Amino acid sequence: MHLISTEIQDVHIIEPQVFTDDRGYFLETYHGRRFKSAGLSDVFVQDNLSYSIKNALRGLHFQVTRPQAKLVQVISGEIFDVAVDIRRTSPTFSHWVSVHLSEQNKRQVYIPPGCAHGFCVLSKNARVFYKCSDFYDPGDEGGILWSDPALAIDWPIPHPIVSERDAALPFLDEIPTEKLYNPLKTP
Repeated sequence: MHLISTEIQDVHIIEPQVFTDDRGYFLETYHGRRFKSAGLSDVFVQDNLSYSIKNALRGLHFQVTRPQAKLVQVISGEIFDVAVDIRRTSPTFSHWVSVHLSEQNKRQVYIPPGCAHGFCVLSKNARVFYKCSDFYDPGDEGGILWSDPALAIDWPIPHPIVSERDAALPFLDEIPTEKLYNPLKTP
């Protein structure tokens, strides 16, 4: 696997080694020892699969007291995936990075605890599979409005389909400090 660093510390694009022949292809989507030797030592405890239609936008989500590292990949289709640094002490606080993930490029993105996550679907539909380092807790949800002008995320779709819940999320600067990631706090 090939690890590509991004502008945000600890957010990495992963290009797995792909073995192809006349039957198709094979790749390892996760290998604990290889990830650990690359500095990604999270233990993943939950796998999720989402199906979304073209122009659907999900996010920007995070958990407040039980932050999750995520390993995201696309099984079918193509998405524009975004990570936003919400670690108050980080030099890249409020910065975002994006990556196109698709069935064709087979890339993954590793998003550490302390980043909000979201994506929009560019293809007719997309199946997005992701691993999480902590269990989903509906009482611990946090989020940032996808169109927060201070973030100025350059979403590649002009009129996304957004859930009512995501459309009601606050701007980043409206979220109290104690509701953002603090690596010194324990759940």
